[in-house]
Amino acid sequence: MQLKSGGPKLTVNDAGSSSFVWTSWFAGSKNERARFHVQSLQTARDEPQEMTASHH
Repeated sequence: MQLKSGGPKLTVNDAGSSSFVWTSWFAGSKNERARFHVQSLQTARDEPQEMTASHH
C-alpha cells in the first residue's frame, strides 16, 4: 500500500473493522508506524515503466 499522495510503500498491520488501518514502513533503518484512513491509501505503484524497461 501507499498513500495516494505518494511516499514509501506501507505494510498494513491491522485493518480492524473501522475505516482506518495501522501501517508500518522503514525510514532508513527506523521502523515507523501510523494509522491512515483507508480512502487515503492505494495499491503501491512499482517503478515507472521507463526505469524497468532499461533494466531488461
